Amino acid sequence: MNRVLLPATWGWHVARDYEAGSAIAAERLLLAWRRNPELLLCAATGTSPTRAYGLFVQLMLSETKRRTGLRILKLDEWGGLLPDDPATCETYLQENLIKPLEISPDRYLGFQSDTSSPSKECTRVSAWLGANGPIDVCVLGVGVNGHLGFNEPNDALNADCHVAELTSASLSHAMLSSTSRQPSHGLTVGMRDILASRLVLLLVFGEAKAEQLKRLVTGGLSTNFPASFLTLHQQVVCVCDEAAAARLPEISQSMASDDQ
Repeated sequence: MNRVLLPATWGWHVARDYEAGSAIAAERLLLAWRRNPELLLCAATGTSPTRAYGLFVQLMLSETKRRTGLRILKLDEWGGLLPDDPATCETYLQENLIKPLEISPDRYLGFQSDTSSPSKECTRVSAWLGANGPIDVCVLGVGVNGHLGFNEPNDALNADCHVAELTSASLSHAMLSSTSRQPSHGLTVGMRDILASRLVLLLVFGEAKAEQLKRLVTGGLSTNFPASFLTLHQQVVCVCDEAAAARLPEISQSMASDDQ
């Protein structure tokens, strides 16, 4: 059995299924916001966090405390698409978080997908994050190639917000099935800001992610598997389901908080 290479401070929840795991993640988000009403949430998109966001919204709307302090930062974006394209991260976040929680424009920042100067757009987001960060909670999934946001596998990783050359794995993402356009590049928060987050909430669900999760926690550091750098972070809460953890019996038995 491969040795687990995780800091002892990691939190680990192996839930029965996607629904149960999403409920755990939503509760963690609510707890973080209760502790810090000015929370800066860096939000990933895609299937992994969708249900967690929905449950988080329900919990937030039931709170009696004012929700005006919550701030949201978009993790990444498909460059070259119009902002209202159904495939954009913008559309996703507007539908799943921004509009339901009535997040005002001054409390939300995201990369503009159709900017004429992607590099300047990355500089703008970096400057904002430098003035308003660090990120309090960064919600992440693990790509099929191990990417985090659009920090793609490469010989070296970018520390700051940057324009990314998209891999074939990223261009096969399910989000793009809803558009007839092809992104020309990615825009993403860099690894330094991700690793500077006070807490990383990592969501990994489904049998298709079992190999990626195994590699993350047993494979050691590699720029060709960017998610491996999360093992350098001391405050990660990983929420997965039994299907994703199936190849990690040593974690599910000895490290897991079983929330079934």
